[in-house]
Amino acid sequence: MKICQVERPLVSTNRIAMMEHKLLQVVRDGSAQVVAVDAVGAKPGDWVLCVGSSAAREAAGSKGYPSDLTIVGIIDHWPPEGSDADSAG
Repeated sequence: MKICQVERPLVSTNRIAMMEHKLLQVVRDGSAQVVAVDAVGAKPGDWVLCVGSSAAREAAGSKGYPSDLTIVGIIDHWPPEGSDADSAG
């Protein structure tokens, strides 16, 4: 699993039929922007848990689904590295 932050939705009108109407999100994975299928309804700014590989396809709805990154959870509380909350312990 990876921890990522949702930056914004990604709208794609041309898709293969198997993708149905799944929401796509641009997420930040370290210094890179990547696209993830959103299975949980995350909003921009949310810190999320993402899975990749075959787990991403199953989490998106099917082993045949064409996803290599899927958002599977929204983190309720987690201070990112370097935040003021890190030193409050």
